[in-house]
Amino acid sequence: MGVQLARSGGSGRSRRRAARYQPMSEINVTPFVDVMLVLLIVFMVSAPLLTVGVPIDLPQSRAKPLEGDTEPLTVSIRADGEIFLQDSEISLDDLVPRLTAIAENGYDERIYVRGDQEAGYGAIMRVMGRLNAAGFRRIGLVTEQEPQGAAN
Repeated sequence: MGVQLARSGGSGRSRRRAARYQPMSEINVTPFVDVMLVLLIVFMVSAPLLTVGVPIDLPQSRAKPLEGDTEPLTVSIRADGEIFLQDSEISLDDLVPRLTAIAENGYDERIYVRGDQEAGYGAIMRVMGRLNAAGFRRIGLVTEQEPQGAAN
């Protein structure tokens, strides 16, 4: 009738139960991979939608593209005469004050004027006249590259 003391952590049965319920020491990356794949798909679908602009049917020209190291400010004139600074609609009276506030290089800032080919010559010249009268000297007209072999 002796009492048996277990010095090594208890009986064999309790040792098996303790070994069975040990905490898992590995990281489960499956949910992380699932979330990353969903985010990848969302960004792939939404990235083309982030490039927005004013839809304008530009005239074609054989002129060579201008070289520039910074992105210029863009003023767009639609066929119906609406004026846009970058992507936001603006009135002709608000154009010069907004441009002077935005221009980082002052009056040496490059400004591109994009006029729809159906827009009236007068509407485009009014915008260019206001820009020139305000002191902006680096104004360029934007056209599409004429296809090679196009006959006039």
